Amino acid sequence: MGSRKRESALARKIANQDVAKALHNDCPSSPRKMRLVVDIIRGVEVDKALAILKFSKKDASNKLEKVLLSAMANWQLKNEGADIEEANLIVKEIMVDSARQLKRLRPAPQGRGHRIRKRSNHITLILGNKETI
Repeated sequence: MGSRKRESALARKIANQDVAKALHNDCPSSPRKMRLVVDIIRGVEVDKALAILKFSKKDASNKLEKVLLSAMANWQLKNEGADIEEANLIVKEIMVDSARQLKRLRPAPQGRGHRIRKRSNHITLILGNKETI
């Protein structure tokens, strides 16, 4: 590896030290339902976001809570010895993209069939510090 490439890789690693990422692909819930919950926790501190997701009645909040806990664990792996409470972590970015659809047929009147699309989504969650915004 050349010296410039090594230096840029080291700079990128230092810049990404404060950022943690978690993904959940092919989550069996429609993107529209998931975005209702995602919009509530975007830009919120991690502790508040966990409390919001824990007491939310939506089924999507259970899946998002697992993704948020995974991102927090990823942050702890990157920053060994650091405390999460002192880090002032917030939900910096969170995206919900549509994934594959399972297509099924339901019987309809007069011998026809109506298509049912069982949608799924991809969740991308990025945690960051308040100061890095």
